[in-house]
Amino acid sequence: MPSLSLKPSHKPIKAYYEALADYAKKGVNHEGAVQTAFQDLLVSCAKQFKWTLVLQYAVKREKKSPIRLDGALVDDYNLARAFWEAKDSKDDLKKEVQKKFAVGYPKDNIIFQQPDRAILYQDGKLVIDADLTQEQELVDIVRQFFEYRPPAIEQWEKAAAEFGDRVRDHATALLNLIQEQGKKNKKFIDAFAAFLQLCRQSINPNLSESAVEEMLIQHLLTERIFRSVFNNPDFAQRNIIAVEIEKVINALTSKSFSRNHFLSSLDRFYGAIEETAATIDDFSQKQDFLNTVYEKFFQGFSVKVADTHGIVYTPQPIVNFMVRSVEEILQKEFGKSLIDQGVHILDPFVGTGNFIIRVMREIAEIQKSALPNKYEHELHCNEVMLLPYYIASMNIEHEYFEQTGSYQPFEGICLVDTFEDQNIQQLDLFSPDNMKRVDQQRQTDIFVVIGNPPYNVGQLNENDNNKNRRYTNKSKTGIDDRISVTYAKSSKATNKNALSDMYVKAIRWASDRIGDEGVIAFVTNNSFVDAVAFDGMRELLEKEFSQIYVYDLGGNIRKRTSKPVYNVFDIQVGVSVNIFVKKENK
Repeated sequence: MPSLSLKPSHKPIKAYYEALADYAKKGVNHEGAVQTAFQDLLVSCAKQFKWTLVLQYAVKREKKSPIRLDGALVDDYNLARAFWEAKDSKDDLKKEVQKKFAVGYPKDNIIFQQPDRAILYQDGKLVIDADLTQEQELVDIVRQFFEYRPPAIEQWEKAAAEFGDRVRDHATALLNLIQEQGKKNKKFIDAFAAFLQLCRQSINPNLSESAVEEMLIQHLLTERIFRSVFNNPDFAQRNIIAVEIEKVINALTSKSFSRNHFLSSLDRFYGAIEETAATIDDFSQKQDFLNTVYEKFFQGFSVKVADTHGIVYTPQPIVNFMVRSVEEILQKEFGKSLIDQGVHILDPFVGTGNFIIRVMREIAEIQKSALPNKYEHELHCNEVMLLPYYIASMNIEHEYFEQTGSYQPFEGICLVDTFEDQNIQQLDLFSPDNMKRVDQQRQTDIFVVIGNPPYNVGQLNENDNNKNRRYTNKSKTGIDDRISVTYAKSSKATNKNALSDMYVKAIRWASDRIGDEGVIAFVTNNSFVDAVAFDGMRELLEKEFSQIYVYDLGGNIRKRTSKPVYNVFDIQVGVSVNIFVKKENK
């Protein structure tokens, strides 16, 4: 069991008492001030476990508004490991504890603290009532607080530590099996060829066989999680992409391969995931947990995919700001609203669905009765990677269930490369549901484009054969062709390589996609605002749009400055929220 290195002589303990003494000299004793001393102690100790103290942590209650605790210690899987509630010295702490439990506060590993006293509950029982004026008692209760592990978490920690390499070994073994069967199993060869053709039709025509092999591996390794963690036993039969993949998997398993037997050595790992997820009541927190599991285990064999697609998930406050801004601009500039019929909304790079979900909530807040029609006909999104696509599908469908009380499959999501040619030809004899969705979306007039485009400009290492693909075609309508005849042609810069960045392609693509009128809201790299290579882009943006709003969030780690630089995405480049408004009579 991990232990906390903490003694009365250590700096965090001394800092706690010094802070309280300083407040006492100033006559300050209210909760909002004095709680910062204990908060700093928790933050310092949390670093040893790589946990984060999340202030004002929300705990959901059934059919009631959420409870907000003063803080929760969250690990790097987004699991809450401990809870903290602060009180000032005037409160009767025991009575306050009972009041909090009566309204639904968690009873597992929660500390109720005031400057001179703390009460710790674990597994629903009072385990320590400490006099915090005594240094050793402070150390003892904090150590017990950090070192406690409920059975499910203890099992999860052991499984996570043990199975990292084993998951990668299974992925490698699956790849070898797929390649072996691809030489001798006629049923599998035919099924794989048909699925590869479908993927090239609906994702991009240059999709490699290795990319499709990876999709099969990801599906095999994670399908159980989608069934169990999200309580969706019919997932593989209900999701249109999963249905097609299952056909190939069935062909793979038709000869000398048992899926259950092959994955049986991972049973304890899957069981630990399932038990841990069962401790999480909030659906979005389950999704966060699954994202982290995916990043740490199932993406271990596909680092290049993560690199070229620039996977960065958008902080919720930014998503909220962008959605509300779009609603305000629609009203102000067009006399429209997100709820109006005819206002089609597209997230071209949906990730796990955060923007679409926030749009749904905004619509429900404005006029709940407008949501069913919007959900069925006027919300659209694309994702090019399989696992985020799966997660987004379930996340969006669950949000609709939360808002309406009924389950309705979301048919507005496509597994497709947004930048691909808009005129992909359908298969002659067989048009899968995904391709029908893609075609329907392409024939729709989109009025709002919103999201977080990929940020990657190219490979991280020039010796690594992992460059972003180029989008060109004979008719010169590919997105790279469009950038060449617009932004690049208008630029006076000598080096125009920066125009190959994915976010530049996204802005160019969205500018064309909305036609004569509409709104684009993207959070992107902010280099286009003032960097030399983007002079032609700035000139054309000014010509094409009637209004441009740029909210520069800074964050360029590479820019020399005497002050600390913070980035909302924890990436190296600067970030801005950008809203482009196009009107016919500008």
